[in-house]
Amino acid sequence: MTHQFHIPVLGLGFSIDTPLKVARYGISSVVSIVDDELIERMRAYHSQQAGQPYVPISKNEPDFRARRITAYLDLLHGLIEKQMQELKMQQFEPDTDLTRYFQLLPDYLQLKQGYELMMQYPEGESRTIFKKRLKALMMPGSIDVNIMAKVDKVNFTKEGDPLGELETDALAALRGYAQSRLSSSLTLSAGMNPRLYSYLEEFPDFFPDEQGHFKKKIVLKVSDYRSAYIQARFLAKKGLWVSEFRIESGLNCGGHAFATEGLLMGPILEEFKQHRGDLKALLFESYEKALRTKSRSVSKVPEQRITVQGGIGTSEEKDFLIRHYDVDATGWGSPFLLVPEVTNVDEETLTLLTTSRESDFYLSNASPLGILFNNFRGSSIDHQREERIAKGRPGSPCVKKYLCSNTEFTEQPICTASREYQHLKIKQLETMELSKEALSAEIATVTEKTCLCEGLCASAYLKTGILKPKESKAVAICPGPNLAYFKERYSLEQMVNHIYGRTNLLEQVKRPHFLIKELNLYIDYFQKELQLYVKQINEKKEKQLARFRQQLFEGIAYYKTLFEELSFPDFVQEELSSSELKLKALRW
Repeated sequence: MTHQFHIPVLGLGFSIDTPLKVARYGISSVVSIVDDELIERMRAYHSQQAGQPYVPISKNEPDFRARRITAYLDLLHGLIEKQMQELKMQQFEPDTDLTRYFQLLPDYLQLKQGYELMMQYPEGESRTIFKKRLKALMMPGSIDVNIMAKVDKVNFTKEGDPLGELETDALAALRGYAQSRLSSSLTLSAGMNPRLYSYLEEFPDFFPDEQGHFKKKIVLKVSDYRSAYIQARFLAKKGLWVSEFRIESGLNCGGHAFATEGLLMGPILEEFKQHRGDLKALLFESYEKALRTKSRSVSKVPEQRITVQGGIGTSEEKDFLIRHYDVDATGWGSPFLLVPEVTNVDEETLTLLTTSRESDFYLSNASPLGILFNNFRGSSIDHQREERIAKGRPGSPCVKKYLCSNTEFTEQPICTASREYQHLKIKQLETMELSKEALSAEIATVTEKTCLCEGLCASAYLKTGILKPKESKAVAICPGPNLAYFKERYSLEQMVNHIYGRTNLLEQVKRPHFLIKELNLYIDYFQKELQLYVKQINEKKEKQLARFRQQLFEGIAYYKTLFEELSFPDFVQEELSSSELKLKALRW
């Protein structure tokens, strides 16, 4: 790998074309392939920008969703290949992309050291040979993709008949990626979908070639060791190898938040560190056996990387994770929302982010999926939602229908953020003879749901200038709480130099260590759970809460030992003690 970090998927539209902006510098990034409508429009836009022909793929055509995804990914692949060819034709002169490629590299990399050595050579034959060698070693960043495994809506014909299991959203997205020209990684997130995981077997690119190389690799985004093992073993038994476990903090992340049962990042990483070799050996045993049944073989144990993301904010934190837990790389997501040349954040939202406070970043129930969602207070979609409530018309028109999962009132699933569902639900609540306060609280819960299908795309449309006249300009954005500490707009150089410790963008900022920040997020989450269930607690819930609390205390004990052994700064240890006292005060 060229770089020691990657840019994870950011919503639907924020990183939809990030590879076009960073891959030529060797930086890998992840594209969401949930929304084929967004993908098709971005394909049209970038085809026009590149002067390439664009042939639309209509929704009336067979397998349109998969074909749209394939066409867009192939376009990105072709455009980045062209960027690399043009870059290698440039000279090692100031302000060229060629020079920028090497200047962005981490200082420890031999390629970077070779570049710096070459720059000391006088012009002549030796320097010319050196230049050719350096250019030959240049590699683009990977165009990786993400599928939320459980966002797998069944689709229907115009007559209302199911189209079949291969036409569900997640399976069609997988097919679109599998049929593309890309040699990259597929990140599977948001839990296990056995039908989707089994479908991977249908595509040869996920199996090793004669040299043991994978054209397409599988990455599992996980929040704990047990989940990683269960999912990877399911795949290994089908002859499918997990090339990377991407560990993400349950709460100190962007987008949807999948809280663990009180397990903290440090103990989770420790478990991976202690059992990494055993995990690999166990999985390989099942994997090799399954390959034999498919008349395939593998000559050696494939590589299996461990990466981590969620709340990392300084080069010291990154270095600590790589050095102490032996992780291969780290993910930096939300900070890149403040790098306009990398992500699609519209001007209004960008201004709001740079003037935000810590309290503007919060966990919400805004997602129609019923999963906690990292939200940003003051976003334009929040204003739109409140205006619709004030007008007596809560909810959103449901156009894309990607998050339709509720059948409480209808035969076919509808979205809980839709106007249809919220109207029906409020009508039901009004017949239930609830007190005024209880009714108000229930309605507030219903109307908190937000249309993410439109909101997470709007910023990309605004930034590229392709928003249609009657389309909503309301932007939903889901940064992690770590973004509260970054207060400016940054260039790619500034952010990359910050990641590698060549500069410090947070030098004057008071910010908790990311492990303490995550701990406090979990304590706040636990406190809310207590408040929610204190009046209706049962034996099962009491045991869950007790286990959650106990695991937080075990995590704190682990950090006490870790911080002392590694001589963490006094202020970090003081913050840990303060968090422990707060947790001790929470009882029921």
